[in-house]
Amino acid sequence: MSISGNARLAGVMGWPIAHSLSPRIHNYWLRELGIDGAYVPMAVAPENLADALRALPKLGFTGVNITIPHKQAALMALDHVDDLAMRIGAVNTVTVGSDGALTGTNTDGFGFIENLRDHAPGLDLASGPVVVLGAGGAARGIIAALMDAGAGEIRLLNRTRVRAEVLAADLGEIMQILDWDERAAALQGAGLLVNTTSLGMTGAGALDLSLDALPAAATVADAVYTPLETPLLAAARGRGNITAGGLGMLLHQARPGFAAWFGTEPQVTPELVAHILDS
Repeated sequence: MSISGNARLAGVMGWPIAHSLSPRIHNYWLRELGIDGAYVPMAVAPENLADALRALPKLGFTGVNITIPHKQAALMALDHVDDLAMRIGAVNTVTVGSDGALTGTNTDGFGFIENLRDHAPGLDLASGPVVVLGAGGAARGIIAALMDAGAGEIRLLNRTRVRAEVLAADLGEIMQILDWDERAAALQGAGLLVNTTSLGMTGAGALDLSLDALPAAATVADAVYTPLETPLLAAARGRGNITAGGLGMLLHQARPGFAAWFGTEPQVTPELVAHILDS
């Protein structure tokens, strides 16, 4: 649909930004829901982030998404940051208030849990240990969400152990830190395995992990969405495990921002997925 002079405006800030799927997601929802609005990509260099954010109220924007490399820096450039984003240490969604104040939150964990519910609706996070591979930004959001959703034990493994130890110190005491070399054995008795590393992504290195010790009833999730089915997910599916890919997480994490900026709760549908895959 065409937009009018009254259109609501939102967008995404990153550097670079050409890779982002967010404009395709949000503009699909705007069109399908018949909303007078637009969502635009904004290439913002790191040294310009604070000025760009401060310009949003003056330009009439209702908010923006924040992507790499700005998620941590945005914490210091906003008027308000909610407890969840402070706990994670990163912002990915900014809302402009009626008074022009900028409020930040993080919806990565929401996206992960909603996607997990889509693919494994019967999963009880308290029924067995959760194994998380990686201790970067994605891991922080996912682990915080897992803890809030009732995970009883989290086994955390990262190629650099000290980074895992820092994350555990920041987020809570239910995490057991294991060495990367123990990753195959760590799967014993697990109810959920989550890969938050870039291993398995197109153009990145392979994730060397035997699934022999993983229970057949366990669910396997991967934050990577290129390719749509990573080698980890393919191997898990081949042995009968329920799997959840990274694309659904990306789509679901976009929902809260869209609702805040445009006043309507969008849905993740097969048609949206097909639209994104056709890009």
